[in-house]
Amino acid sequence: MKSILRLLRPKQWTKNVFVMLPLFFGGQLLNLDALCQGLIVMLAFSFAASSIYCLNDIADLEADRRHPVKCNRPIASGAVSKTQAWMLMGGLLLMAIITLLAGSSLPSGNHPSALTSHLSPLYIVLGYWLMNVAYCLWLKHIAIVDVCIVASGFVLRMLAGGMATGIVLSKWIVLMGFLLTLFLSLAKRRDDVLRMMATGEAPRRNTSRYNMTFINEAITITATVTLVCYVMYTVSPEVIRQFHTDYLYLTTVFVLLGLLRYLQKALVDQQTGDPTRVLLTDRFTQLVVAAWVVSFLVLIYL
Repeated sequence: MKSILRLLRPKQWTKNVFVMLPLFFGGQLLNLDALCQGLIVMLAFSFAASSIYCLNDIADLEADRRHPVKCNRPIASGAVSKTQAWMLMGGLLLMAIITLLAGSSLPSGNHPSALTSHLSPLYIVLGYWLMNVAYCLWLKHIAIVDVCIVASGFVLRMLAGGMATGIVLSKWIVLMGFLLTLFLSLAKRRDDVLRMMATGEAPRRNTSRYNMTFINEAITITATVTLVCYVMYTVSPEVIRQFHTDYLYLTTVFVLLGLLRYLQKALVDQQTGDPTRVLLTDRFTQLVVAAWVVSFLVLIYL
């Protein structure tokens, strides 16, 4: 059971918090119906993501066995068989579908029809799953396309959360979500380049299509545009009207600090291979995120 849990990567489920961003930025965190709908979609995405992790480890079996760290993954180490992984993959996808269909019997926030509010996220989850099947089997071997696919997955999470709750996201938030996750994906690829430079062997088939100069410049560009998108969101007239405050721009300080800290981890400490691990273990990052959340909530709710 422990090996199966490792294969499903439950720690990575924290990424699915992007589903809840429409409620956060829409000021609906206290709307219990919308919150319930968001949690249902978040759970469905968690099942779908774990299904993809099974396929990824099946597809990367031989490469993982040659990797100094990934060789300990459940399938590569032999703790979980390929047959078990295939069964888990199908079962988890089925659980994601059942979760969304079962949730259609519950109240649906701003939607008059719960069934309608869950069919749209269902299509998005299935689209996310199919996109990632293509990613695991082919697209992850194409440089630049690979990181764009990863970032698109987070945008789909946000859109699914918005559709389930009837909350329309600002275009600036959608762009920022894409750019932020693109920034994190590029930072992760930077670790692959470092490993290739140290060992002479590319961790991924497309790592040779990246180099340190390109990665550093791409990270800088995406971090800069991400910050600009956030500033544009905080000063946009529709957001000021929605929350009745023009002080949201003050929270930009914490976004800047968060980006700078991650750049420090990437460029100085060379420790950005797993963004989730950085968030869960780096105290400075945790404090910055907590300060941003608290300041944002105070400004829109008080």
